[in-house]
Amino acid sequence: MAYWLLKTEPENYSYFDLEREGSTVWDGVNNSLALKHLRTMLLGDGHFAQRGEPPHASVLDLALIYHTGKERQVIGLAEIVSQPYIDPALNDSKRAVVDVRALRRVHQPVTLAQIKQDGKFTDFDLLRLPRLSVVPVGEVYWQPLIELTNGTN
Repeated sequence: MAYWLLKTEPENYSYFDLEREGSTVWDGVNNSLALKHLRTMLLGDGHFAQRGEPPHASVLDLALIYHTGKERQVIGLAEIVSQPYIDPALNDSKRAVVDVRALRRVHQPVTLAQIKQDGKFTDFDLLRLPRLSVVPVGEVYWQPLIELTNGTN
């Protein structure tokens, strides 16, 4: 399983839109590094689930949904429910998309200011590469972020 942070402009498409729809095609990614990250997302990665699921259940990649703009905060949790594929709306084989499904809103949104103030996140790509819209989240950052949201993973 891998962890991600997916940025979205809430005026265009918010986590609440994703909740209402249930799932969506995560499109609009233009940056080459963000597209590279998106292409590495997996629908299950061969690991076996450990929390009561059947022994052959695959584990989906998870993503924190981050509202950009004036909000600048982690607002929800989603799962990647498809392999990356070419964006069907475009005639460009370089543009990939994945399908994501809403899991839940976080109990406590985590602001960019909180992340910047916490010394654990100094080398986190969200801070190092602020314009990146698809950010890998290593375990070293995932667990503290989940703790900040007062959720469970």
